[in-house]
Amino acid sequence: MAGTVVLDDVELREAQRDYLDFLDDEEDQGIYQSKVRELISDNQYRLIVNVNDLRRKNEKRANRLLNNAFEELVAFQRALKEFVSSIDATYAKQYEEFYIGLEGSFGSKHVSPRTLTSVFLSCVVCVEGIVTKCSLVRPKVVRSVHYCPATKKTIERHYSDLTTLVAFPSSSVYPTKDEENNPLETEYGLSVYKDHQTITIQEMPEKAPAGQLPRSVDVILDNDLVDKVKPGDRIQVVGTYRCLPGKKGGYTSGTFRTVLIACNVKQMSKDIQPSFSAEDIAKIKKFSKTRSKDIFDQLAKSLAPSIHGHDYVKKAILCLLLGGVERDLENGSHIRGDINILLIGDPSVAKSQLLRYVLCTAPRAIPTTGRGSSGVGLTAAVTTDQETGERRLEAGAMVLADRGVVCIDEFDKMSDMDRTAIHEVMEQGRVTIAKAGIHARLNARCSVLAAANPVYGRYDQYKTPMENIGLQDSLLSRFDLLFIMLDQMDPEQDREISDHVLRMHRYRTPGEQDGDAMPLGSAVEMLATDDPNFSQEDQQDTQIYEKHDNLLHGHKKKKEKMVNAAFMKKYIHVAKIIKPILTQESATYIAEEYSRLRSQDSMSSDTARTSPVTARTLETLIRLATAHAKARMSKTVDLQDAEEAVELVQYAYFKKVLEKEKKRKKQNEDESEAEDEEERSQEDQEQKRKKRKTRHHSDAGEGDAYDPYDFSDTEKEMPQVQTPKSVDSQETKESQEVELSETRLKAFKMALLDVFREAHAQSVGMNRLTESINQDKEEPFSPEEIQAALTKMQDDNQVMVSEGIIFLI
Repeated sequence: MAGTVVLDDVELREAQRDYLDFLDDEEDQGIYQSKVRELISDNQYRLIVNVNDLRRKNEKRANRLLNNAFEELVAFQRALKEFVSSIDATYAKQYEEFYIGLEGSFGSKHVSPRTLTSVFLSCVVCVEGIVTKCSLVRPKVVRSVHYCPATKKTIERHYSDLTTLVAFPSSSVYPTKDEENNPLETEYGLSVYKDHQTITIQEMPEKAPAGQLPRSVDVILDNDLVDKVKPGDRIQVVGTYRCLPGKKGGYTSGTFRTVLIACNVKQMSKDIQPSFSAEDIAKIKKFSKTRSKDIFDQLAKSLAPSIHGHDYVKKAILCLLLGGVERDLENGSHIRGDINILLIGDPSVAKSQLLRYVLCTAPRAIPTTGRGSSGVGLTAAVTTDQETGERRLEAGAMVLADRGVVCIDEFDKMSDMDRTAIHEVMEQGRVTIAKAGIHARLNARCSVLAAANPVYGRYDQYKTPMENIGLQDSLLSRFDLLFIMLDQMDPEQDREISDHVLRMHRYRTPGEQDGDAMPLGSAVEMLATDDPNFSQEDQQDTQIYEKHDNLLHGHKKKKEKMVNAAFMKKYIHVAKIIKPILTQESATYIAEEYSRLRSQDSMSSDTARTSPVTARTLETLIRLATAHAKARMSKTVDLQDAEEAVELVQYAYFKKVLEKEKKRKKQNEDESEAEDEEERSQEDQEQKRKKRKTRHHSDAGEGDAYDPYDFSDTEKEMPQVQTPKSVDSQETKESQEVELSETRLKAFKMALLDVFREAHAQSVGMNRLTESINQDKEEPFSPEEIQAALTKMQDDNQVMVSEGIIFLI
């Protein structure tokens, strides 16, 4: 444990002379001489000195400064005052003291709150962390002047405590009488005070080891350093590490409180920047150009490859990671660019796994749970300091995740009061606190990814989405996208999921050996050195695609390529920098689709919304289109970006309502009505068919024809979907049906899937299908077989046929 070495007067004067020689560098380059002149012209009293410069000129003195900070800093500050007085004597008399701030490379003394141990006591250390608490700024007396009316004398007293650089603190007794017991009056105008503030910094959430509580350290700021930071800021503090005797049990248990007396505070960048090589930039450019057509789908498929399905949810999460473009308007209003997503669905549909993947992919992400967090824990709280009794402002999870992502699991388990607290954060991107005499506004510009279960535990298909969700419209409108994830009973999909899950357990991960424990994946902690905005990492060459792995790709999908997770992080970081601009074509399309969504929400009787269609929906469309343009590395938001955004919103916003079958009582009436319908004339049937055709055409124009949320195949007999039947489906039923064998039907399904993959689309025309499906086939399908197979697949809700176009569901 390092102790404070007290220098005698000779050594102190020698150290002062060395520091004066360092500052008076006119013979060298005159850097610090010009810095001192700038300090005088700017009316400042703290000089920032780079330790590397001192180490280069006088290495012995630099090592002493780092290891015996108190005595050496006193000598350095005296040398600075002497040098200032030699340049401008009148300016030197204006201030009691001049201060030294340090920066540069500190080597082994560059630590985090977790690695700050007793070895560093009395040393200069550089600590990185995030500010969690801030006290109020209080004045602290440095020198008091007292006047005695009886003797007409003036008494002056200096004060110093253990938070100053003086080794021996003075008495804290404030004089009220002189030696002859004459009363004294304090001359407040002649007394000198300094600003004093205490903050607490905590280690970075992304660098804290899993399963351990984050460590923190108190920092004392004086004079010009106060009010430089606020809760949620990421800072680099250079200061002297010192122990203070505790008020309770300091002399009985032998434990002391330690603080960091700061001499310099640097703000760190909000954005975590991975290290890029020239090859990485070239690969990113090449990837964006070669895969320009399907780059968004390629990146979305590579998100969470261990989770099967959920294609639209993965696309939305990719948009969340990319983000939109925020706007600060001239009138002072702020339009957020962060995208918020809510996942609601049955248990075991991989909601929490998707949240965990975002935690590993996003550069800054903080996890919370519904029951484990309160409203003030998410935003900000005003607490009372146990030692001083002062009020302190403590940052919550959303403030700490500024410019990042907050993942809230079990969102439905939160109380209504706690959910109300995050309304302002989700829309305005800030937290306003007005409690206990503290009025503050903290930045919380973060995206929210929340997962919740329905009201009844599982999704009840006989109730509307709003009844299942059970959240207020004011909160739902702040979520850009709301996905209902259902646990469907589909044999084909269950078979694929089981194959995917079992594959995870069948194959060993690459590089794993027998008997070795699997690593938990804790990354090596990297700290900034000279430049706080840049952290250098020695990494190997980043590959674009994952190597073929049975664990991920399986035996069926050998041609499908997965983008490497490390490359995707770098690609997303570069794509986020781009700020695309809306083109006139895309703006017109978004405006038309927004009005169509509004009219569809109010007019359609057979469609229930999962989220209210408000003016925020228009901003949602713009944000999603911008994120899609960022994925393409485009500087403009084109029509294809707007179309993709509309498709995502239509998928997430609307869901069909299922009706229960009528009671047995009315079965006879239903049968008699069916017999009456059969006895109708052929002309009436033709007229009705024409009416249905026109009505369906108008509905399709409203954007209501394709419903990706049609899950009626789970209960075919009981529920009936309230959708108007398409003409093509009626015609195929009336046409002559051809019996298809199981092997023939399976071959048709595989051929149909190949057609959709080649087209890279959700819909294919009948003519193109007939040509493509029989290409290079030994046993071609006849038109009757194609109609029969499509009818069978439409009954199973696998495809939808409408006006000669086949839609894949």
